[in-house]
Amino acid sequence: MASDVIIACDFSSRREVLEFLDKFGPQKPFLKIGMELFYAEGPEIIQEIKNRGHKIFLDLKLHDIPNTVKKAMSVLSRLDIDMCNVHAAGTAEMMKAAVEGLVRPDGTRPLIIAVTQLTSTSEERMQKELLVCESLEKTVLHYAQNAKNSGLDGVVCSPLESEKVKAYCGADFLTVTPGVRFAESSSDDQVRITTPAKARGFGSDYIVVGRPITAADDPVSAYRRCIEEFLG
Repeated sequence: MASDVIIACDFSSRREVLEFLDKFGPQKPFLKIGMELFYAEGPEIIQEIKNRGHKIFLDLKLHDIPNTVKKAMSVLSRLDIDMCNVHAAGTAEMMKAAVEGLVRPDGTRPLIIAVTQLTSTSEERMQKELLVCESLEKTVLHYAQNAKNSGLDGVVCSPLESEKVKAYCGADFLTVTPGVRFAESSSDDQVRITTPAKARGFGSDYIVVGRPITAADDPVSAYRRCIEEFLG
């Protein structure tokens, strides 16, 4: 099973992201393109980055009624992306509709994963603000099982939850884990975090790393360090 470091390109303009990617020369890191850049520049930025040779995880976290999500996924599947996501809280019916909409006329589709709980969410916030009365761990595992049963390829979860998701849903069920920082880095707005090496030990298939790379004085060196610590 493939493993990789995905750089979260949380930039607000085409100029910023292309200047960042130019630093990597012939290297073609796997990139996460989120709402900020996609809403600023539209689908064209996806194609431009794809033409440069990068794999793309389009992180829009769709969460709506099943028919709307199915139609949206049908549009996104035309962008030649490699991975996309929905919120598992949208229910199994919505996730099944997302998979149906994502399948292209030739039968292929990108990987699709579901967000369980954001890494900025603590158990206390989940219970007090979202009124989810179960434990964070039990909620994540239940959402992961719903995603698997709905035909999705994996989930977005904290690296701290990756090992238990694998045990619950099977070794082939992907875990894509943000909330990864170097040991000496600030946690910023993340709550459930760990290092690249520990994420590997927990069984994460992909780690998503943003500011520790994008805000580093030397992003290329920071990326290489992530690769070394995560992939060994």
